[in-house]
Amino acid sequence: MRALIIVLVALLAACANLAGLSQKPEASLAGLKLTQLGLFEQRFSLQLRIQNPNDVDLPIDGLTFEVELNGQPFLKGVSDKTVRVPRFGEAVLELTATSTLGNALKQLRELQKGGRDRVDYRIVGRFSLTGLGSIPFERRGDLQMPAVDSSPKKPLPPGSERT
Repeated sequence: MRALIIVLVALLAACANLAGLSQKPEASLAGLKLTQLGLFEQRFSLQLRIQNPNDVDLPIDGLTFEVELNGQPFLKGVSDKTVRVPRFGEAVLELTATSTLGNALKQLRELQKGGRDRVDYRIVGRFSLTGLGSIPFERRGDLQMPAVDSSPKKPLPPGSERT
């Protein structure tokens, strides 16, 4: 009987703590960099900014996520990194994400169409909260495309070409 009471008290405490989350945390892309290029998959370093609009700390002990670019699946990732996002605060997590050759080719075709200086993205996933279950997140936004210099290059001076 004593064990049952302890379990019930622990469950009520967890629910009360989760009830302190009046709003869902927000997640957005803060950076994306290609780190490994392979024939069948590509690895990216992704920076995820997590904002906690609640009056209680957010104890994250893992997450899963997927990223779409221009409405097409692009990246997937999981992480068991832990971070405590302070109340009314934010944190940036450095994560690893994977893309397949097929997803990369779809994005390359989109970019070749040209005329875009921004890329639409959607990130969706779940935060695992220490002892509290999980909370879904979703964010849509856009990213500035890096400028590509298409101006003609000056020829190398005579005698400086490689042979």
